[in-house]
Amino acid sequence: MIKILPHERPDILSKYSHIIAEVDCLKHTGVVERIIGLTIESIGPDVRYGDVCRIETTDDDFIYAEVVGFRAKNTPVLMPIGEMRGVVPGAEVVSVGSALMVPVGEELLGRVIDGIGRPLDNKGPIFSKTKYPVDGKPISPLNRTIIDKPLSTGVRSIDSLMTVGRGQRIGIFSGSGVGKSTVMCMITRYTDADVNVIALIGERGREVKDFVEKELGPEGLKRSVVVVATSDQPPMMRIRGAYLAHTVAEYFRDQGNDVNLLLDSITRFAMAQREVGLAAGEPTASRGYPASVFTLLPRMLERAGTSVDGSITGFYTVLVEADDMNDPIGDAVRGILDGHIVLDRTLANKGHYPAVDVLASLSRCMKDVTSDEHKKLALEMRELLAAYKEVEDMVMLGTYVRGSSPIADRAISMISSLNGFLKQGIYEKSTLEMTVSRMRELLIGEAKTHVRKGDYVAPSRLPSFVTRAK
Repeated sequence: MIKILPHERPDILSKYSHIIAEVDCLKHTGVVERIIGLTIESIGPDVRYGDVCRIETTDDDFIYAEVVGFRAKNTPVLMPIGEMRGVVPGAEVVSVGSALMVPVGEELLGRVIDGIGRPLDNKGPIFSKTKYPVDGKPISPLNRTIIDKPLSTGVRSIDSLMTVGRGQRIGIFSGSGVGKSTVMCMITRYTDADVNVIALIGERGREVKDFVEKELGPEGLKRSVVVVATSDQPPMMRIRGAYLAHTVAEYFRDQGNDVNLLLDSITRFAMAQREVGLAAGEPTASRGYPASVFTLLPRMLERAGTSVDGSITGFYTVLVEADDMNDPIGDAVRGILDGHIVLDRTLANKGHYPAVDVLASLSRCMKDVTSDEHKKLALEMRELLAAYKEVEDMVMLGTYVRGSSPIADRAISMISSLNGFLKQGIYEKSTLEMTVSRMRELLIGEAKTHVRKGDYVAPSRLPSFVTRAK
């Protein structure tokens, strides 16, 4: 029989010691003093900025609220995460003792949840042992891995001329009704990422069920988590919904997955923060937006990206005011992200879908994730599209003289084929390999035909792998 010395005996309670140490046996309480607009002021409890409290209501229930400021010592300003109905002066306010924590795990796949993790799909409660803080922190810059692998979105116009890398953050910019949500649906359906986390922030309630059942479908939902905070919900719910989507994506990234995070829209997140900031008494900085908006944007957007375990590729839709790409939110977001996809209303009016303005769009990581051949094909296609745009008005008026510019002549002869390549049906899938193959067939095949016709094509305008006929 082996004798175990007292100091060698395992401590069976050691795994519970950290839990016991974290338990606060005191109940920190206060009372509601007044309700002003969207905010609740209370006397007590002893809380910190960002802490969550429970406030009792008249129907023997409670709501959650977050500390967003202080009027004076021991007088916190609370912003409800949910409806304020039933809260009265004198109601008890109980501190949770921390910021908002939410359950995460594989159990979330295939589920639709609200901004604080509660199920909305009538599929029963979600049980998970793991909890993450909603207000997470970005990865240290030195702990990020280099973006060197492409992500196939399934959208030809994106994969061909603005290829996205795994872990990149890219914005989809457009005015209302130009097709942001449609592009997002196509990416969700056809991407080769492992998991999709989709956040519908400030969207119309009607669109949620359409998106889940029609656009995403049962197959797409199996590998997706949908976070919903519609436009009728309080601003804190919309803000927490955006944060929660990043938290869920971080969990799946930590498990070694390549995650697609699609947030529609970052503009409505900023508007929700504007409501919170103004209600808390914060002065405005630009077009009615308080400074806190421009502080929170990079803090949240930097949570996407690569780590040693996996990656979060972020797609953020940006609703620009009156099609002005230089509005405060669009300009701030464009400076933070790693690229932008611009949707053009003129193309949409012509029935060109997806209405991506490829000349105005850019992926800063494309050069790091594509082959040399792909780069040359993309450059060739951009040159042709740019050349046609320069002479388009003259062509429409019939004043362009053929032979004035060899590259313009070639662009005019190819424009129908180029537009046909860039157009794509909603249910038409195109992998990255298929896209590059079609680019090769389109550009090299046409270049050889153009040369056989006897038209002069400057050597610099031909792909390097095409030999010009004598």
